[in-house]
Amino acid sequence: MSIVQDRALNVRRAPLPLFGKVFTDSWRGLVGWGIGLAAAAFLYLPIYPSMRGASGMQALIDQLPPELIKTLNYDQIGTGAGYAQATLFGLLGFVLLTIAATGWGAAALGGDEESGRLELTLAHAVTRVQVAVARFCAIAVKILALSALLFAVVLLLNDSAELQIEVGNLLGTSLLFGGVSLLTASVALLGGALTGRRIGGIASGAGVAVLGYVFNALGNQSASLHWLYNLSPYYWAFGDSPLSSGANVTTIVTFYAISLVLAAFAALALRQRDIGA
Repeated sequence: MSIVQDRALNVRRAPLPLFGKVFTDSWRGLVGWGIGLAAAAFLYLPIYPSMRGASGMQALIDQLPPELIKTLNYDQIGTGAGYAQATLFGLLGFVLLTIAATGWGAAALGGDEESGRLELTLAHAVTRVQVAVARFCAIAVKILALSALLFAVVLLLNDSAELQIEVGNLLGTSLLFGGVSLLTASVALLGGALTGRRIGGIASGAGVAVLGYVFNALGNQSASLHWLYNLSPYYWAFGDSPLSSGANVTTIVTFYAISLVLAAFAALALRQRDIGA
């Protein structure tokens, strides 16, 4: 086999090893984030029955400003679905997976280029586009795996914690949970590809997540600010209380479609750094 043929064969085989290497390098972190999400579920959900029956807790909530109650989704905390969404999917779980997604997206391209590891990878007869695609796919699988884990844990606790969440609603909410996190990761991936720096990816991903939460909070304050909901991925995911009323399939598809588009832009942005591209 000639050198040219051997190089072409390596290129064709490269995406799968690139994809798999992400997991061999970071499986401990993935397990850690999974333990964190599961711990959050086991921390919050089993105490729902006692919270529901605690009149003092409801009296405390009633003393809070109405805007704050709505911002924290405590206006629906009297139901199992509303409680799980307010405490887990919309708060601690959202924070944990957002941090993980932002870190993964920022490190995948920007972090590797900044440290010089990207050039070592490219020396193995692969293109920048192949690297970007493989890294995005690996991030997507990790996020979906964590979303599936949270789905399984909540389903496990559903009866014992008296949450009475419908399985279909839980599945849809888990997909939205993964979708909004993948969107954040994709923005971080693009930010890293454009700047060639990990901090660029972190700033981009964290900015989208934080602004989305802030816009949702501000929109809850006044009807005149409801237009901010249109700018908030957090509201797109959780604004219609999907754990109680069911998830919108169009919204789910939109999250993953936008993430794919952002990943494509990240691949193109990284490709422009190739000499002679």
